[in-house]
Amino acid sequence: MHQSPVVPSSRALWRPIGISDVVITGGPFARWQRINHEASIPLGLEQMERSGVLPNLRRAGGEGEGPFQGYRFQDSDLYKQLEAIAWEHVRAPEPGYAEFADQAAAVLKQAQRDNGYVNSHYQVVKPDKIYAELEYSHEMYCAGHLFQAAVAAARAGIGDGVVEAARRFADHLVEEFLTGGNDGIDGHAEVETALVELYRLTGERTYLELASKLIDNRGKGLIKDSGMGMLYAQDHLPVREADTAVGHAVRQLYLEAGVVDVYLETGDESLLECSLRRWEDMVATKTYITGGHGSRHDGEAFGERYELPSDRAYSESCAAIASIHWNWRLLLATGHGRHADLIERTLYNAFAASTSADGVRFFYVNPLQRRADLVEDAYLGRRREWFACACCPPNIMRLVASLGSYLATTTEAGLQLHQYVPGTVNGRVRIETDYPWDGLVRITIEDEGEDEGEWELALRIPAWSENTTIDDSPAQAAEDGYFRIRRQWRQGDTVELRLDMTPRLVHPHHRIDAVRGSVALERGPLVYCFEQADQPEGVEVDDLALSPQAPLRLKPVDDLPGVGRTVLIETDAVAVDQPRGGLPYTTKPLATSTSVTATAVPYFQWDNRDGGPMRVWIPLA
Repeated sequence: MHQSPVVPSSRALWRPIGISDVVITGGPFARWQRINHEASIPLGLEQMERSGVLPNLRRAGGEGEGPFQGYRFQDSDLYKQLEAIAWEHVRAPEPGYAEFADQAAAVLKQAQRDNGYVNSHYQVVKPDKIYAELEYSHEMYCAGHLFQAAVAAARAGIGDGVVEAARRFADHLVEEFLTGGNDGIDGHAEVETALVELYRLTGERTYLELASKLIDNRGKGLIKDSGMGMLYAQDHLPVREADTAVGHAVRQLYLEAGVVDVYLETGDESLLECSLRRWEDMVATKTYITGGHGSRHDGEAFGERYELPSDRAYSESCAAIASIHWNWRLLLATGHGRHADLIERTLYNAFAASTSADGVRFFYVNPLQRRADLVEDAYLGRRREWFACACCPPNIMRLVASLGSYLATTTEAGLQLHQYVPGTVNGRVRIETDYPWDGLVRITIEDEGEDEGEWELALRIPAWSENTTIDDSPAQAAEDGYFRIRRQWRQGDTVELRLDMTPRLVHPHHRIDAVRGSVALERGPLVYCFEQADQPEGVEVDDLALSPQAPLRLKPVDDLPGVGRTVLIETDAVAVDQPRGGLPYTTKPLATSTSVTATAVPYFQWDNRDGGPMRVWIPLA
């Protein structure tokens, strides 16, 4: 069985590689997976009891006492955790994974009603309100995560009981919402993409038909107002008519994944067209430099075009994950490297920053600026071990466990490499690289192929790489972002790709008012930030200003305390000093400045030391 989170029909231009077909041996990806295995997943498994997830389900099954714990969508934490251990079982099996899946399945079986319904909150707290509050109940949202856990379990060869519970619930949803006359829609999209994948696993077409119906009916006013308005749940316009991403960012992005999934299985070109239209608008006007999405804390939402404040960036970790899901499906559907480019930007920045270097603390919100006098609340501040609303940590774990499936694809023509990570792919090629610290990528042919004929190796050239060489000759990507080499390969053949890792100053679009007149630093796929911990004594990071002509100097560090291996960037800057008192405005320039050396660290490594101020965008001097 193909062991990948997404296994589309033959309509996809590219076919994913299974997790078991990829071995990651080094670089940040290998470090993230090791920490996920050793620290994050064990923490998550503990939290399934401590946070009330499993106790809630036991109460729904008639066991145990006490009040319901947590939010109405608490069950979804278990389902994401189950998906994480299923993919991790494929990558690096542990006896405890299958055991936990069986134990969770037993709890689900006890809690599940005869008709297949299971939701601990509504069974324990509101048994008379089942499907009566779909605008905010998350009942189908939770079901969607159960379906994805079941797909992972089935493809990993564990947790038969999880698959059984998921199918019973899916059949119940079909009877209620496809053939039973109920036109309700969950206010939080997610079940759509999950239903399609469950269809791909089982061949049960009614799952695909229900996903199609839910997408077709969104935007027709069938979702009651939860108090957050129609934009919040993307119910303001039919999917095919909407031109821009709106409302709750995670909901919008999961919805888009479902839209592309349904296109891939039905061939409805109108779905792909509208999703691409929104993608282009979102990338151009509503995407942070880190790849993050969601600029408003109110509603965890997209803002207006170019509304991208650094200090109030919401950029939820779950939104980064949902964006990767959507972009991966678009990549499979279109074969265009721009989607792999955004996956890379998001993975190495908005997503990677979500987890501490030791793997046991997480960000819910990923701002691009923190001031010294920040007042922390339940979600804004330093990373935390867990949250009352803990949607992000197990979501992070399931993506890290499945990272191997996002590196490459195959076609009849050959092999496409999308992300450059040391290791082996499909038993066919070995990749040696120190990426993202170095731009040299050496690809060696390990297996020339059964027919020993010609086949094509396609290498993504990121849009940021201005001067790229392949085997020491200048290389220009085709319009789709890939450089193709077609020939008859022999075992031991090598290709050397060298990407341009020159550090660069990046200027924002002039309409992004929040950072107008500022610049950011990038090198390769990494966005950099300035943390207080790295600045000279007495120099506050919020007083820094950069010269656009100043050289950018690299400073490799083997083991930065609290961070690990990194490459810092130093540059000449000034520290601005302006008298404080009265209104912070003046008709005359009163500020003075002192020359200093400013130091930047990769954004994904921030907040692993003193928890002090940080900023990505720095004003120009």
